[in-house]
Amino acid sequence: PIGRIPAASSKSASWTMINDLPLLGNVALVAGATRGAGRQIAIALGEKGATVWCSGRSVRGKTPEGRPETIEETAELVTAAGGVGRWAQCDHTDPAAVEGLLAKIEAEDGKLNILINDIWGGDSLTNWGPFEEHDLSNGLRIMQLGVSTHLITARIMLPLLLKSEASLLVEITDGVGDHYRGTLFYDLAKASTRRLAFALNSEIAPKGHTAVAVTPGFLRSEAMLDLFGVTEENWHDGAKMDPHFQASETPRFVGRGIASLAADLDRKELGGRVLSSGWLGERFGCTDVDGRRPNFSQYAIDTLASAIAAIPASERPAAFETAEALSGKVGSAAAFVGVGGAELLEELRKG
Repeated sequence: PIGRIPAASSKSASWTMINDLPLLGNVALVAGATRGAGRQIAIALGEKGATVWCSGRSVRGKTPEGRPETIEETAELVTAAGGVGRWAQCDHTDPAAVEGLLAKIEAEDGKLNILINDIWGGDSLTNWGPFEEHDLSNGLRIMQLGVSTHLITARIMLPLLLKSEASLLVEITDGVGDHYRGTLFYDLAKASTRRLAFALNSEIAPKGHTAVAVTPGFLRSEAMLDLFGVTEENWHDGAKMDPHFQASETPRFVGRGIASLAADLDRKELGGRVLSSGWLGERFGCTDVDGRRPNFSQYAIDTLASAIAAIPASERPAAFETAEALSGKVGSAAAFVGVGGAELLEELRKG
């Protein structure tokens, strides 16, 4: 199925409009736009005037993951935000389906300026225990959903994307550094998307295009709100379950950062890098829906540094021997020992 949500009432073409809608005339595909970061990236692109194709598996009456969100709703929200929302049901594990999506985009708009690869769906398949206990079929499905889909979509969409001038390809990932993400299949999937952005940029940058990877912080998605038993109105209560929830962000924050990146004519210097939502917020002056400018990476570093400072001096040498030893001394900040952990421990041992 394919659908088009009529555009909101048009404004006169003026200098103000160019400033307010810098992506007017641009066509974007957000692959995996049903919910979470994908939905809000699509909306943020619409806020800047883009025509946004929203693809995914969940449509009204058929939601494979059993959640209520659908791509039709996302397209409607894009249009309400000031863009033109289009939707197309697509299983991105199927090359033929993605070829069909490409044909629809070419027929309707004739071009593609921005590709956002946000396909996932692996959360329910992930076992956070050791590798030897992870169900193999679930693990391989994670790789299909989180890596193969990105490769399929990038390969099929790239020829059309490269026909546009200075196009942008964004791989959505989790985490900036190479620290372990807690379980093997998840780690491998997210590391692969980061590397995919680097490799793609190496190929397309000489042609004037840009590819980057972008990671949200502690994402307050629909599913995460449900997990914490809160809503967006009382989300602060989630800190009772996890104190670090206080540093979380809505998916709109990373969406606004990516939309600003898409409108930045000087973005080529960022090609191949992994950018965080917090970094994008600082660079472009973006804020979350409540006016805050979260930076979860900096929060993690500051929280861990404070916990380390509280370790008695006599206990520090032993605590700095290994990441495991340090984790046992820093309480809830142990969650952040892996964030730059090797480099941090080396500095602690030196100093």
